[in-house]
This record gives sequence, structure tokens and C-alpha cells, in this order.
Amino acid sequence: MGTVTIGVSIAVPEPHGSLLQERRAGFGDAAAHGIPTHVTLLPPTEVDRCDLPAVEAHLTEVASGGRPFPMKLSGTGTFRPLSPVVYVRVVQGAEECARLQQWVRDASGPVGRELQFPYHPHVTVAHGIDEAAMDRAFEELAGYEAEWPCTGFALYEQGPDGVWRKLREYTFGGSVVPPQACSADLERGTTVSL
Repeated sequence: MGTVTIGVSIAVPEPHGSLLQERRAGFGDAAAHGIPTHVTLLPPTEVDRCDLPAVEAHLTEVASGGRPFPMKLSGTGTFRPLSPVVYVRVVQGAEECARLQQWVRDASGPVGRELQFPYHPHVTVAHGIDEAAMDRAFEELAGYEAEWPCTGFALYEQGPDGVWRKLREYTFGGSVVPPQACSADLERGTTVSL
């Protein structure tokens, strides 16, 4: 059946996801339109296609133990000179992302693996482009901010064309509503049960 390249990530929701994807493309990153805007939990990982059901079962279990949490992006950072990446920083939700990615990569699970670099949650906005464009990305998005309640994550597969496509979404098993969702819902007059 062969192998497939998968990844697990938290999608950056609309309108933020499209905006950052367009900005990434505008900086000259050719891969931008093939990569949905996200925070990585499992980097590109090759698995046997026949192992996908075990991966999905594992992710279902991880999601069932998770609880919704607030995510906030603010400002930029870079991994240069170690890696040619400029990113938007995760300033709220980073600890939860770190915990989730550990559960996903659990050595006893079907996608247990070591990372090339220590885990650092972020949203890539420029990768592998010329230094001047990287500098522009770093400067132009320095004031960028976005926030939303994170309620789950998704499994993606990279196609032969290099495009990442969502295979399945996983919603957290908790009924806890993040504080910012509560206040927004209350302002709209929506009933929220805590």
C-alpha cells in the first residue's frame, strides 16, 4: 500500500488563516498556498498507509483527553540563523500546544518520534526565501495579533503535488469553554453553560 506523509496541527481559523497565508505568499514563499496556516503538533512524518487507522485511533484518544483553551498570536520571531523561518508568535496557548504535541508523539504510540529541534509552537509566515523578504515579513507582521478558542486539531496528508489536505478533525472531549469565548458569547446574548 506504500507510505504517506502526514502531519498534525491546530488550524488558524478564518479570517486569520487566509490573511496570513496571503501575506506568506506575498513575501514570495512559493509553498504558501499548499500549506494551510497552522501551529504544528506533529511535523511531516512518513507512515505506512495501512497504519493510518492506528494513527487515527491514537489521535482520537489524545483529543478525548484534551480541553478547549484560548490561543493568541502576537508579534513575530525567527529561527534564523539556525533555520530560515520567520513566524508569528504564540503568546497564549503555548503550554497547551507543547503538552498536546507530546501526547501526539508519545513513544508508545504509532507516530512516536524525536524532533530535530526543541518544540516551539509558532505560525510560519516565511520559510526558505531570500533574506530581504524574510526581514520584510518580520517587520510587517510585528504588530499582528489574533485570538480564538482552540477546540481541537486535525490530521493532514501531503499529496504528491506537495499540497497538505485535511483528512480528519479531532474535537477536544472537554465541555469547558475558554474564557474569551464565554465573554464574546455573552456579549452576543448567547447562553453559555459553564
